[in-house]
Amino acid sequence: MNINLEKYSYQLPKEKIAKFPEKKRSDSKLLVYKNGEITHTKFNNILDFIASDSLLVFNNTRVIQARLVFKKETGARIEIFCLEEITTDKNISKWKCLVGNKKKWKAGELTKVENYKNEKIVLKSRITSSNRKETIIEFEWNKDITFFELLNIFGETPLPPYIKRDVVPEDVNTYQTVYAQHSGAVAAPTAGLHFTQEIIDSLDKNKIKKDFVTLHVSAGTFQPIKEKNVIDHPMHNEQIIFTKQNIQNLIEFKNKIICVGTTSLRAIESLYWFGVMLKNDSNSKFQIEKLYPYEKLNSNLPSLKESLIEVLEYMSKNKIEILTGNTSIFIFPSYKFKICDILISNYHQPQSTLILLVAAFIGDDWKKVYDEALSKDYRFLSYGDSSILFS
Repeated sequence: MNINLEKYSYQLPKEKIAKFPEKKRSDSKLLVYKNGEITHTKFNNILDFIASDSLLVFNNTRVIQARLVFKKETGARIEIFCLEEITTDKNISKWKCLVGNKKKWKAGELTKVENYKNEKIVLKSRITSSNRKETIIEFEWNKDITFFELLNIFGETPLPPYIKRDVVPEDVNTYQTVYAQHSGAVAAPTAGLHFTQEIIDSLDKNKIKKDFVTLHVSAGTFQPIKEKNVIDHPMHNEQIIFTKQNIQNLIEFKNKIICVGTTSLRAIESLYWFGVMLKNDSNSKFQIEKLYPYEKLNSNLPSLKESLIEVLEYMSKNKIEILTGNTSIFIFPSYKFKICDILISNYHQPQSTLILLVAAFIGDDWKKVYDEALSKDYRFLSYGDSSILFS
């Protein structure tokens, strides 16, 4: 299997990368791709293109204020980007991190102090191990609050690296979906940023169903593909969480399923493959490796319903109410979608894993969509405009 990365490139001028969102979320542009044809409108008209009795699947992860800035006594600025929690016990938490200006911090503690609700909060950080790929940092603090609450006091919004500006206070809200619920992401599920509460409230009036799953988006979503053969790319791993009701909803639903963003799509497609794993081995661990679906191409695969029933039976057998797993699923052309029929998505970086996912979804017309968006002055990437893509 060999995927030529050059086929999934395009020229993205810097001025097309949105530095700020629209003042009103739903004022963003919306490109509609259906039956090979393209039309243009505003996102606030999106319900005109969604049939009643469709199911919208949202990712309700909440972005944490994952960027911490410390100043050493020498004046050196050290920036810590919290990537993934390893352990937390009371007032101590260990995280995998990226460290900016790391050469200036070889040893010792870094300390920050803030006043919060008339109390002095002290945060200490120290490196416990480090190599070229990652740095493990232990954080310790002096008050009875969670680490996520601590990040809300000390941290900054982790804007993507391609947004070349300082964080502003408004980013706390604008780089967060209006339905965000479960803290854990270090990047926003950006297709959802266009939804206002008004649009979500209108779903019921239009007889459009909705459901919320959780995928905690990792910083790996921005990792460029550097390998000559795309499938050698070290795909990032992300935590996914489902309730029994999520799974029951997918089993019972008979009409079109619309994923709000690539993260919702990756989550529910991974759920199908977990059912396949369980059908082969009822003791399987919920970890979807990046190429697992391609290993099963010539297998006699179960239907969607059969697969998801396997998952429900697994949960019942193990007395699990909330199913938590991890996925490194890598979706590129030749992938056969099992659940998602329609995708709402922003515009992604050239030669990225997400461009490959879009190409898998609509074929070579991905280039047509992106060329059209560029020619019509759409805004690209996280704070940019949107599309709804019919497979």
